[in-house]
Amino acid sequence: MTVATASSFTYRHVPATDASRPPLLLLHGTGGDENDLIPLGQMIAPGAAIVSPRGKVLENGMPRFFRRLAEGVFDEADVIRRANDLGDFIAEARERHGLAAPVAVGFSNGANIAAALLLLRPEALAGAVLIRAMTPLADAPKPDLAGKPILMLTGAMDPIIPEANAAELARRFETSGANVEHEVLPAGHSLTQADIRLARDWLGKLRA
Repeated sequence: MTVATASSFTYRHVPATDASRPPLLLLHGTGGDENDLIPLGQMIAPGAAIVSPRGKVLENGMPRFFRRLAEGVFDEADVIRRANDLGDFIAEARERHGLAAPVAVGFSNGANIAAALLLLRPEALAGAVLIRAMTPLADAPKPDLAGKPILMLTGAMDPIIPEANAAELARRFETSGANVEHEVLPAGHSLTQADIRLARDWLGKLRA
């Protein structure tokens, strides 16, 4: 396991012990860091290589992956800039560590930057698990996501993300050709055991 810096991202890399699994790109929520989701990644995809960067934007001292203007209101110019920065980082980390395109596993702010990556830099990811994601851009390009696997996990009682907003994001992915599974759970914004089980089972199918 290494801690390194690339393209000004501080990140952790955990080498694979199971080469049959796609690597994971772990993207934390607001206030998290490169360590937060490592246990989750190892739980849902044992043996997969892991790359886990720390968001470069600080909000009251808490790391995030892009700026927001208010709760649920994003600085869309910054979303675009930061998504492209992250796409460049992924390419550099892949070359440095000899990795295939990763599957993003993002929670909250991390899920939103992963969604932006899928819309803006779809070649950067092999797929994504988006936990509590919302639409990151009002007017996004329509990328070619043909066959790209995406799992979205939405909380029916989430006070931050309206269910209709998440459904619109799923629709955008589907109209771009992605293979989307969208589960609405009896949950709020926090991570639950159901999220862990569904993500583990879905990633297990990707293994084949």
